[in-house]
Amino acid sequence: MTNLYVLYEHAAGFSLFSVKEFEEVSMFLPQVESSVTDIAKFNSIVKLAGFSPFKTAIAALENINAISEGIVPQDLLHFLDDFFAKLKKKKCTLGIADAKLGAAITESVGVQCSHFGVVPEILRGVRFHFAKLVKGFTDKSAGVAQLGLGHSYSRAKVKFNVHRSDNMIIQSIALLDQLDKDVNTFSMRIREWYSYHFPELVKIVPDNYMFAKAAKFIKDRKDLTQDKLEGLEEIVMDSAKAQAIIDAGKMSMGMDISIVDLMNIELFAERVVKLSEYRKKLSTYLHNKMNSVAPNLQSLIGDQVGARLISHAGSLTNLAKYPASTVQILGAEKALFRALKTRSNTPKYGLIYHSSFIGRAGLKNKGRISRFLANKCSIASRIDCFLEQPTSVFGDTLKQQVEDRLKFYESGDVPRKNIEVMKEAIEAAGQEVASTPQTDKKKNKKKKRPADADTNGTSNGNGAAALDEADNGNGDADGEPKKKKKKNKNKNKQAVEA
Repeated sequence: MTNLYVLYEHAAGFSLFSVKEFEEVSMFLPQVESSVTDIAKFNSIVKLAGFSPFKTAIAALENINAISEGIVPQDLLHFLDDFFAKLKKKKCTLGIADAKLGAAITESVGVQCSHFGVVPEILRGVRFHFAKLVKGFTDKSAGVAQLGLGHSYSRAKVKFNVHRSDNMIIQSIALLDQLDKDVNTFSMRIREWYSYHFPELVKIVPDNYMFAKAAKFIKDRKDLTQDKLEGLEEIVMDSAKAQAIIDAGKMSMGMDISIVDLMNIELFAERVVKLSEYRKKLSTYLHNKMNSVAPNLQSLIGDQVGARLISHAGSLTNLAKYPASTVQILGAEKALFRALKTRSNTPKYGLIYHSSFIGRAGLKNKGRISRFLANKCSIASRIDCFLEQPTSVFGDTLKQQVEDRLKFYESGDVPRKNIEVMKEAIEAAGQEVASTPQTDKKKNKKKKRPADADTNGTSNGNGAAALDEADNGNGDADGEPKKKKKKNKNKNKQAVEA
């Protein structure tokens, strides 16, 4: 007859519960499900067999992190070894919630694990009545332990990969795309609105940003004179265009417009100009972020396409886990599933279509270059994700390889072997890494010198003690000033007693 023990991982520690008449209970699973909430019935079947509390909150966090990844922590391993060693050669089955963790326990401890049948219901009851099954525990203390560990676990998960600001890239590229749509919509509105008054300006100034600035500057076309020529030249950056605007304003076919309407047009044009300027600043911010987070992917495929790949994958780590075939069609999921459903040709590219390499390739070679580019993007994302010190050497090398492959498709020039190119890139990256620590060491030495001076000045005592020693004129650092202080205190006590 086998004995069933259920392992429950609580925020306070690991606990083992013995289940009586396991084989008979498992036959009446519906009755077990209904009686789980009744503590009297549940307590007659399930008893606490062992409990191993966590020593500190840090130990609890480390153990829970290991369990969430399916790894058996050392504390749990020792607890199970000690517990099952006492049972000697009795047949035992360990009930557990996670199958992956159960396989790891079976491999390390040698106990058969089960995660189906009556085990999930028993674990549900243990979770529900845990504070009553363990002596010295209350619902409040269990809640406090769970809340503290939950906050620590969530904080650790959020802080994971803290130096890689993936979320900032995801948010900035989403905002950049939204700004592009909004600026285009607003520009069309200002063109249509101002064209009632000055329709000829659209043909002379086709650029949206320049048109908004020109509309804000001109206001009423009747006020256009040669005095405004310099201001228009600064906006349009062309003296011929500026003169054409003044000439067109004199014989325009547009309708007259009131002052109130002009004020509203001016305010709206100012808003469009500010949005366009903010879009440029956001683009610079994204460039800097990509340079610090994914420099190789940036140098290979560009800021915006690389950021869109990271955003679509969810993070740089997720993108690094994807194979090259997934990276190739990332962003074309609808077309892929439609092709699979209708049994037609699957898409050749997704988001990487916006790269300049695919645009430069011939029609026959677009699929081939997209497959090659996806392969290099996958390599670049893995290098960026797992490299400790970020460098763009590999990205430049991979970009040159894509350029060579394009030439090979066009002219037939055989590119260099990948092994040779990567060896050179590794050597160049090693030289770059070797040159940077020297400057860091010099900085550290400069920082240590004033720190040493401070420690020498405040040795064998606090800062206040050092100041007292300086006031008393005692320069020794062997503890003699402290003894003198004690004598002074004794003298003061004797004086008070007298």
